[in-house]
Amino acid sequence: MSRDGARPAGALRAARTLVLVLLALMLGNFVLWHALRFSAPTALIASTLAVAPWLFALPGVWRAQPNACLGALLLTTPYLGYGLMEVIANPGARMFAAATVFGAFALAVAAVALLRLSRRRAAAPT
Repeated sequence: MSRDGARPAGALRAARTLVLVLLALMLGNFVLWHALRFSAPTALIASTLAVAPWLFALPGVWRAQPNACLGALLLTTPYLGYGLMEVIANPGARMFAAATVFGAFALAVAAVALLRLSRRRAAAPT
């Protein structure tokens, strides 16, 4: 980090890329899980409901806006809850549910990193 409090551009770019890759993997896993498990209309509705909120947050995450990064962090919560519920209650879905839980947790950690890197640091008082 430089003396004026600016964040290195490489770290911000790496965190943003990590968030987007983990998001693609988590959503791909979620859509595949529901496509294999449910009928086509049900899978389409579940997949649409899972992907639609991220489409609104994606431009802000791409620009590393702090409010969008915080929203991305909050959007991982339903995946954690749903995945944990399925891991505990449904033996047939444990593999996909566990992958969803691990993906959501990794995405939450990456979103926190992106949030910390995207915030501007105030200059230290002299």
